[in-house]
Amino acid sequence: MGNAAGVQRDFAGLERRRMTAAKLLEQGVSQSEVARRLGVHRQSVIRWARQLAQLGPAGLKQAGRAGRRPRLNAAQLQQIEQGLKRGPEALGYATGLWSAGRVRDLIESECGVRYHEAHVWRILRSLGWSCQRPSGRALERNERAIAHWKWYRWPQLKKKPGARGAPSSSSTKVD
Repeated sequence: MGNAAGVQRDFAGLERRRMTAAKLLEQGVSQSEVARRLGVHRQSVIRWARQLAQLGPAGLKQAGRAGRRPRLNAAQLQQIEQGLKRGPEALGYATGLWSAGRVRDLIESECGVRYHEAHVWRILRSLGWSCQRPSGRALERNERAIAHWKWYRWPQLKKKPGARGAPSSSSTKVD
């Protein structure tokens, strides 16, 4: 089951819950009652009691981080952010737009680590950067004419819902 995507686990909170269970078990509270009080499954309490009996309270300590260790450290992430701020022109690209491939090239040139383009967006989000596209607008754009069209012409063209109780065109509906 696990956690929903993107939800981080509170490892300290989980450890506090296991330690609370250990105290209750040492006081002689039944495993079922410990499970009820802590709002966990009875099987979890059984596993904790077994670990407590075999390893003592140290067996219920925090397990550490989950998942693979990141390949970039904090200094490298800061280095990447500085490269992003310099712009893609600094890497020799003709335009000032970052793409996933360009950011991947930046990471590889700055840190020597190669990522898939899909993962590059996760790194960008962790740095507080978002995916944005420039709005392509014509130089001849007439804002007053556009506002007039939106205000007056669009409501005339827009379809309106039919009146309630209008006859149905469905052949299965009985009138």
